[in-house]
Amino acid sequence: MQSKFLQSVEDKHKKADVPDFKVGDTVVIHQKLLDGQKERIQTFEGDVIARNGAGVKEMMVVRKIVQGEGVERIFLVHSPRIAKIEIKKAGMVRRAKLYYIRDRVGKAVRIKPDTKRQQALAAANTTAAAAKEQQAAEGGVSKRAAKRKAKAEATKK
Repeated sequence: MQSKFLQSVEDKHKKADVPDFKVGDTVVIHQKLLDGQKERIQTFEGDVIARNGAGVKEMMVVRKIVQGEGVERIFLVHSPRIAKIEIKKAGMVRRAKLYYIRDRVGKAVRIKPDTKRQQALAAANTTAAAAKEQQAAEGGVSKRAAKRKAKAEATKK
C-alpha cells in the first residue's frame, strides 16, 4: 500500500494515452532515441509475453524473432522515452506470463487470435481515424491557436 503523497506524485507522471493491451497481444512500441544531435523514433514490434508492476513502475516484456534468434526487450509503460504504443493484433492466452514461448520454434510460437477484441480494436481505430480526418477537414486547431482564440474572446467581453 502506498501513501497518498507518493500516489499523487506518481499520478502526475502516468501517461493517459496508454492503450489497454494484454499479455499475448502483438504491439508496436515507438521509442524515442537520440541519434547524435537529432531525436528519432524507432519501432519494436513483437508479442507481449509479460507485464508486471503497477502505476508508474509498470513494465512489459516484448519478444520478437530476428534472423532466427529470439530478442526480448523490457519497456517501462509510462516512460517518457516511449512515444506511442499501438496494438497490432489481439491474442488470446490462458497464462499471465508466456515464458514457455522461449523454448518453442516455428508454428508452436503462434498465439491464437482473440477475434472479439480484434473487432473492438478495429472499430476503435476507425472511429479515431474518422475523428482525426474530420478535424483535418475543419482546419484543425492547435492548442496554441485555441488558447489565443479564447484569450481574444475574453478580452472582447
